[in-house]
Amino acid sequence: MSNAVCSGQADKEGGIVISGDAIKVGVVGCGKISDVYLENCRASEDVEVVACADLDEKRARKKAALYGVPHSGSVADLLEEGDLDVVLNLTVPQAHHTVSLAALREGMSVHTEKPLAIELEDARRILEEADDRGLRVGCAPDTFLGGGLQTCRKLIDDGAIGEPVAATARLLTHGPEDWHPDPAFFYQHGAGPMFDMGPYYLTTLATLIGPVRRVSGSARTTFPERTVTSAPKSGTKIEVNTPTHVTGVMDFENGAVGTIITSFDVWTEHAPQVEIFGSEGSLMLPDPNTFGGPVRLWRADGNEWTDILLTHNHTRTCRGIGLIDMARALRSGEQHRATGELGYHVLEVMHAFYDSSREGRHIDVKSSFERPAPLSTENLFLDDTARR
Repeated sequence: MSNAVCSGQADKEGGIVISGDAIKVGVVGCGKISDVYLENCRASEDVEVVACADLDEKRARKKAALYGVPHSGSVADLLEEGDLDVVLNLTVPQAHHTVSLAALREGMSVHTEKPLAIELEDARRILEEADDRGLRVGCAPDTFLGGGLQTCRKLIDDGAIGEPVAATARLLTHGPEDWHPDPAFFYQHGAGPMFDMGPYYLTTLATLIGPVRRVSGSARTTFPERTVTSAPKSGTKIEVNTPTHVTGVMDFENGAVGTIITSFDVWTEHAPQVEIFGSEGSLMLPDPNTFGGPVRLWRADGNEWTDILLTHNHTRTCRGIGLIDMARALRSGEQHRATGELGYHVLEVMHAFYDSSREGRHIDVKSSFERPAPLSTENLFLDDTARR
């Protein structure tokens, strides 16, 4: 169990507040996505990565050496013996709940890549375990903390478009088999365009507009088999076991209505990825899988689109900013922003689209979350030039 966690003091809500210097982090899962996290953690004074682990211990040792991490080894060693405050869970989605639960049971808070888990029951168990132990759960994506979407948050909060009335979100591609070196997992249960990319779009809408109260959806699998055209597996056939075109309608708690399309079945498209329409204007958002702009505003009293100067830092690739925000919250006792409750809500909405399509009815969304506070305009990284 983490000695640092045990030495902390309870905050006003009964959780743990950690005193001292940087929060000690152990990374579980040293695949491709770990590089950007490890690089960005090195540029923060709030977190210190002290261990790396992977099922392939050789890969863990290689990443540790590359980024100056003092310890590396097996996942079991990290979880059972690591003197850690937080486990950064970068495993494949099928392992998210297993690793997160194991870390929580060893007294460590967790920040995990999306989704929180594949199945709702597993995600619920993670939140319950953390609550029982006074620990925290964070969940990607954290792109909503980037300069582009935080600028959008400020515009909406300041009334630039009036009351949000409606929103549209669109991810339209022909899938990853022409660029990803091993794309088969994108077409299995727990992936597909909705579970792989939907969290970026749904988290953006939820944090800008608020919780969703009910959904309806339609889903289909257009091509039962895919052919890989990228190296090194060009020519390999992939059996498709998940919907590849999903369309949904969301009724938000505040009365706004949103639509979303995620597809791996579209050859090309030409339209903004996300727009929010208000009583006094419209807002064109940047790609929710990025941290920067552009942001464009159309006001009813202006009658033209205007490019908006970004008001916040963190406009480059700042994955891990949610972990850094969580580290600060662990020391202050405040609420972190990329919460497990937000991740659970997004997961429930995604499942509800599938349920609605299968059952032919609206699905009520049972979960909710506290809308995260806006991020300040300060820079959370030491290297301002690199993170601006």
